[in-house]
Amino acid sequence: MTIASMTGFARTQGTIGDLAWVWEMRSVNNKGLDLRLRLPSGFEALDQPARKLASGAFARGSVSVNLQVQRTRATASYQINEAWLATLQARARLLLLQGDAVEFAPISPDGLLALRGVIEAADETADPTLEAGAQAEIMAGAEAAVMALLQARGEEGQALKAILTEHLDHIAALTAAARNTAATQPEAIQARLMRTVGDIIASNATLPEDRIAQEVAMLAAKSDVREELDRLEAHIAAGRELINKGEPCGRKLEFLAQEFNREANTLCSKSQDIDLTRIGLDLKATIDQVREQVANVE
Repeated sequence: MTIASMTGFARTQGTIGDLAWVWEMRSVNNKGLDLRLRLPSGFEALDQPARKLASGAFARGSVSVNLQVQRTRATASYQINEAWLATLQARARLLLLQGDAVEFAPISPDGLLALRGVIEAADETADPTLEAGAQAEIMAGAEAAVMALLQARGEEGQALKAILTEHLDHIAALTAAARNTAATQPEAIQARLMRTVGDIIASNATLPEDRIAQEVAMLAAKSDVREELDRLEAHIAAGRELINKGEPCGRKLEFLAQEFNREANTLCSKSQDIDLTRIGLDLKATIDQVREQVANVE
């Protein structure tokens, strides 16, 4: 099982008698499921079954479903040009009335029908319709196209999973590096607080003790990033679990990426150390890459 991408393409085709059909399905990113069907005239009965099939297979993405049907050979038929035949009949009557027809051979129906333009070839161009059995065969082609599109999205999802795993590994390494910096060690935090308190007392000799205690508490909260690091590690674990479940999780990953970004921003704002700031900026850059990738996850 793996996560799936929202990007893919599939095509199936077949023939029924003198009709050739082609299903084409393609999907791209979308916040929800946007299903668009285009069917030729005469095949409206396939609309609802095709919609049900696609909506049951995909959770997210803009999915376009297109059916093309055409005849593989023309079926010839013939028709009489009634207007032209009436004109010829009227002309024959006029010749008879004028007495000129004696110079010609007797005019017969067969003779009129044999004249050029009276009988014309006509192709059957009406929109085709299908029996229930033929519709079932075409819908089997639609099912095959859906399965092929699922496979294409799954293969793309494998690539996404590898990329996201790499990004999560990098975030984990950066989080561990941040925890190991001197600025995050309790002794360093305590020493920095003591220096700051000393500066406050030196510049405000009359400051009440309770106010000093408040300032110390505020400084301690601002300088300690261990809580942010703990949350980053929790988010990493949640991200790994999501991409390994093999279920549609794109929306959850998008939300998780926002939480990653929030912790990285807080880490940078609290940082009073060059090394920690550099790590925080690297975290933000990697998280941006995560956000770009999860936008493709179903």
